[in-house]
Amino acid sequence: MKELSEQQLLEAIEQDGKALTVFLYTPFCGTCKAARRMLEIAEHMLAGEAEFAAANVNMLPVLVNRYRITSVPALLTLPAVRSSGMKIYYRMVSVEQMLHYIRSVTS
Repeated sequence: MKELSEQQLLEAIEQDGKALTVFLYTPFCGTCKAARRMLEIAEHMLAGEAEFAAANVNMLPVLVNRYRITSVPALLTLPAVRSSGMKIYYRMVSVEQMLHYIRSVTS
């Protein structure tokens, strides 16, 4: 999972390309650490289907305001064709549910 700056993330949101899932977190969030481990498993299982990245919301003031990010951990998921819309997912219950959610947005 590649760490993105706010500028890199805003550029990635605008560009069509591979499906993208961005893990939004804060460094001292215990739930974020557990969700990251689940997402790493999902990333391994979805190798080649989508790109994965991470970003610290403390460093994303423009993005947080623009897309109304309300809590962390969160997954910001974009299909390959960006005009299809972005979705934000907050329920990090299981790897299986993460896989289902990511596939529903990216396929």
